[in-house]
Amino acid sequence: MKRLSRQKTKEKAVKTLLLTNYNQYYRLAYSYVHNENDAYDIVQNAAYKAIKNSGSLKQENFASTWLYRIVINEIFTYCRQQKTLSLEDAKETYAEDSYEDLDLKRALEHLPENDRMIVELKYFEDMKLEEIADILEENINTVKSRLYRSLKKLKVMIEGEWIYTESTNQEVLNA
Repeated sequence: MKRLSRQKTKEKAVKTLLLTNYNQYYRLAYSYVHNENDAYDIVQNAAYKAIKNSGSLKQENFASTWLYRIVINEIFTYCRQQKTLSLEDAKETYAEDSYEDLDLKRALEHLPENDRMIVELKYFEDMKLEEIADILEENINTVKSRLYRSLKKLKVMIEGEWIYTESTNQEVLNA
């Protein structure tokens, strides 16, 4: 009986967080997929998995971090499954995107997934580095160094003539 009560309490905490933070989860997903329907699907899949597995949540006070982790995993899973966009699809994607700084958006897309996630959680979701480290299950010093390295890369990409060669996954700065 007591176990059933704990399960219901955890499920209620997860549902409350989902409702409270739905827009944040959606915004994060949209920043990766650039499509409203896909972003909604990602958040819905994450919500389903979170509610379904709420019993595996060890402590309710970690529910927020646990939920972000599920959303991030769904985003990465979706991105891995996608095929390369055709040129027409890419044009439509950029046309419907609401980012005001297209250079920043394009530069962010060239960062590795985990580095990009750190930048987005820090500056677009206003999260503290400790929270990001918990969500990504990484050491805080690792998160800090990856954040600052990513910011330097973004600065070079935006200010300089930057070339990215996908075949070698290297950035080259034309001097």
